[in-house]
Amino acid sequence: MEVFTLLVQLGRKTGDGLPKGATGAALICYCPARDEAEAVRETVAMLKQAEMAPLDVTGYGTLAERLAEGHEIDDEERALMQRALDEDSVVIAQMQPLFQDDTADGTELLH
Repeated sequence: MEVFTLLVQLGRKTGDGLPKGATGAALICYCPARDEAEAVRETVAMLKQAEMAPLDVTGYGTLAERLAEGHEIDDEERALMQRALDEDSVVIAQMQPLFQDDTADGTELLH
């Protein structure tokens, strides 16, 4: 198994725990899986169980793939990836609530 980095865009749903006035959120998640498709399925299922509304998922690959693309990955991020692997679970590393006036799409969380 490898750990995949995913950027998940969320919409709103009653009971989702997002701040008042937010139109959704962007999440950075790490998910251990055999391939990226499995990582996406597992992450979406977990978020739906948590009463969240995943709208879109963008895969950024494994640690090796991200390093090959020139991503800078610090020790804290590597530790979260290792935690996902050790616990065989999805780890939500960052969450950025989005508001009506936001032009952000969450990709800045990866840089």
